Formats: sequence, C-alpha cells, structure tokens
Amino acid sequence: MTSSTESPKASATDDASPAHHNHRVISTIFEHIPHPHIKLRKKNAPKAIDSGAKGPIDRFNTFLGVKITEGVGTMWCAYIFAALALVSLPDAYKGGTATLIQWIAQTFIQLVLLSIIMVGQKIAGEATDKRAIDTYNDAEALLHEAIQIQKHLAAQDAFLQRLIDELCERKAAADGEQSGKSS
Repeated sequence: MTSSTESPKASATDDASPAHHNHRVISTIFEHIPHPHIKLRKKNAPKAIDSGAKGPIDRFNTFLGVKITEGVGTMWCAYIFAALALVSLPDAYKGGTATLIQWIAQTFIQLVLLSIIMVGQKIAGEATDKRAIDTYNDAEALLHEAIQIQKHLAAQDAFLQRLIDELCERKAAADGEQSGKSS
C-alpha cells in the first residue's frame, strides 16, 4: 500500500527504493549546460595586436608597419617634422601670402598633425584596449562566481538528498513498524 506522500509512480512493485526514486527527482531539477563559448574563452584572450600574418613576408610587413606606426605616432616625431617643415618656412614667407598659406596647409599642418593625430589615436586605442581587457576580466570574474554558485548549489543538493534519504529510511522503518503492529 502506498502512502499519500509517495509519488503515484512509486509502488510496492517498483524496483527502485523510495530513496533512489527521490534521488532521481533531485537530479532532474537542474542540468547544467555550459555555454559553448566557455571552452574557447581561454584560447581567445584579448590581444593588443593581432596581425593574422601567415607567411614570412606578411610577418615582416606587419612588423615593419607596426614599428613605423609606433615611431611616427610619437610627439618626438611631431617635433622632428615641425623642425623639418620650419626649414622651408623662410622660402614660403618670401613667396608671399599664397605661398605661405600653401606651406602652412600642405607642409606644416599635414606633416606635423599626422604625428599628433597618431599620438591621440594611440592614446584612445590604449584606453579602448584597457576597457576591453577590464570587460574580459570582469566577465572572467563573473564566470568564476557563477561556477562557485553552481558548486554551492550542488553541495546544497547533496545535503538535501542526504536529508531526503534519511527521511525515506525513517518512513520505511516507521511503515515497517506499522505493518508489524497491524499483523
């Protein structure tokens, strides 16, 4: 005879004990399915520069391009360009207003501002890279916390299962005593 607290599926003819039946109930409450990105996240950590170069010529071109960009994108290079542009200033001044305006627009501004703009872009890019790395680290920390929560929940599930098993054993013992007294 089944009690009112047992599942309708559980009966005296079931092969599973009440504790085993309850274990099946607890284990089906939640099934953790990890996100597919988790496997890839360690391999794909943020990088400052990803050249994607395949062969030796591509690697050399990437290396040279990065080095030239790093060199031109400094204030020291802007100072050198300004000094270089100032060499031709006397001739531009002698040529009159039109020549002077052309010198300012075509020589000084383009030559000097090129480096200054690159310095600004480099600083902005570094700030963006820092934000991206901080965001990645924040996500990493949140993932760690989520894993800790999952472990905590698993420990609670194990504890609850132990309590359920103990209650089922006590109930079975009490039912056995009831059956023995009623015979």
